[in-house]
Amino acid sequence: MAARKPTDKTSAAKAPAPRRAPRQRSVGAHVPETSKDLKQVALDSIREVALRVHQTANAGGLPQIQMPQRNLANVKFDKKIGYFEMAGNLKTRTLDVNSVKTFAQTLRLMALAKEMVADEDFATKREAYYVSKNWGDAKFGEQRESDTVLDDIEGMFSIHDVTREELRFVPEEHGGSVVGALTVIDRDPETHEPIRSDCAAMGSGAYTIPSTVDHLGFETSAEFVLVIETGGMFQRLNHHRYWRTANCILVEMGGVPTRATRRFVRRIAEGLKLPVYAFVDCDPYGICNIYRTLKVGSGSSAHVNRLFCVPTATFMGVTPQDIIDFGLDDATHPLLQVDVKRAKDALKNDPFFQAQPRWKSAIKQMLKMGVRAEQQAFAKWGLNFVIEEYLPKKLRETKSFLP
Repeated sequence: MAARKPTDKTSAAKAPAPRRAPRQRSVGAHVPETSKDLKQVALDSIREVALRVHQTANAGGLPQIQMPQRNLANVKFDKKIGYFEMAGNLKTRTLDVNSVKTFAQTLRLMALAKEMVADEDFATKREAYYVSKNWGDAKFGEQRESDTVLDDIEGMFSIHDVTREELRFVPEEHGGSVVGALTVIDRDPETHEPIRSDCAAMGSGAYTIPSTVDHLGFETSAEFVLVIETGGMFQRLNHHRYWRTANCILVEMGGVPTRATRRFVRRIAEGLKLPVYAFVDCDPYGICNIYRTLKVGSGSSAHVNRLFCVPTATFMGVTPQDIIDFGLDDATHPLLQVDVKRAKDALKNDPFFQAQPRWKSAIKQMLKMGVRAEQQAFAKWGLNFVIEEYLPKKLRETKSFLP
């Protein structure tokens, strides 16, 4: 017997209740919490470490630099705080015969950062790797080596709220796409005149989040932010102007959200006082990597999670229970061995899921069902079922969203 399409007595087909006039919200450019300008803080931090190394070497000692251990074993999670914090374990890099190359690379990257901060220039992470080709024996063999050292440097300076972006190293990839009831206020880099980008007037395209976002201002009349895992679902919702129907802001993550995307959404959530709902695939990667990173950060970025996560975000779906409630059982895929391992690792080792009984139940339910479901699985009931049925029904039950 063919599966029956789920029905709802309060279907989106009914005329919606009259809306109150949307309230306009705005927030200006971000003002750093530190009393000193972060440019000067970055320069002072670099000089302080370099001076300490120089003084120790001149005194005949072995210079050392310390940085946090960047892994899930060195994080703690408090639901009241809302994001992964460092547990406090540090690693020490001492200048000796075994570490001389890495030590030199660290100092050379710090010198490059000092130069770029002073000149207000920047380098992509890829360019930083190629700059090292002029460093003789200290050059990097692969970019993953330079990325690791760069992350170590950020860890050193993170206690002063100096991030990789403040050190003028930027990623290659863009930060994500945005459409909907949001105006972004940027500035011309030469004249410093304001530039306004209306995210509801992008035609068939979208606003692209820049690599750094703390200088941006925002205006909105939206009621919430919907962050979306896949480009395909984002395009469908944008094509049908779902953001207008629901009066919201749509943000495409494109997988694990970049730092710029997380910071952008964080600033909107905090500055504009908007709820953030996550719409991702129902699989261990979507839940345990993509959503977890958006909400509380990651182990490798514990030193800056306080800046690059959205603690107020909640999980709308797709949930394991959605597979049952919306009749998607024959539109699923079996969990792979890597999926099962990732889910079990989350239950055993991830402080966020260990602190959330509802999430533990949901993950165990997924493991018991043995299947995963994509956002696009709703197309089983029609290409626009997600717009006409799924999203309206879920958004009437926001208090039931997973934390």
